[in-house]
Amino acid sequence: MAAAQGRLSDGTGGMDDAKEGDRDTSGEAPLPFRAAVDALRAARLRPQIEVEPTRAPQRLAPFAYALEATVVDGDQDLADGRLVLLHDPDGHDAWRGTFRLVTLVRAELEPEMAADPLLPDVCWSWLTGALQARGLACGEPSGTVTRASSHYFGGLAERPAASQIEIRASWTPREGLGGVPDTAGHLASWCDLLAQVAGLPPAGPGDASVVTLPQRRGPQSR
Repeated sequence: MAAAQGRLSDGTGGMDDAKEGDRDTSGEAPLPFRAAVDALRAARLRPQIEVEPTRAPQRLAPFAYALEATVVDGDQDLADGRLVLLHDPDGHDAWRGTFRLVTLVRAELEPEMAADPLLPDVCWSWLTGALQARGLACGEPSGTVTRASSHYFGGLAERPAASQIEIRASWTPREGLGGVPDTAGHLASWCDLLAQVAGLPPAGPGDASVVTLPQRRGPQSR
């Protein structure tokens, strides 16, 4: 899966690829961060979403942990994304807390759907709705929804036009007992967002209110 890249607009930092010298700092981190990371590692998710740890950018906070995910249907990828957990024990004025979650989610769309003027608002509501559906409180949400289109010419003219949706976002999870946020719950809600963007059906009766993206581009071969 291609690593999620780019910078968020709220000043919390970027999702650019980790440098070669970056390392997982969870082993030497404060207890709240270690507990939050352990919860991420132990979370059980729907089988269509493959999640694995990846190098986290270390310039955004004293402690960071990152996951990347791909929504898979057989041997085809439907959507992908990256989720980064940041922790600053001293707190951060922009976050209004000591933890921050930063993400980028991407999927291919049919050009007609990408042209829908309501699409950005709908995609943003999927993120906030996924958190609310699991009863997760968060603060200072910020992000962008971007539609990109590619048109091919010359030797590539036979390729059909391609459109992509990107959701970049960050939010501050509410800290619970011991100053530890429910990172497993936030990961599950993030996977709900990935599933919606990918066009997967609801995972179960409790997710019946989920509205998936219609007319999305066909799955891409892995």
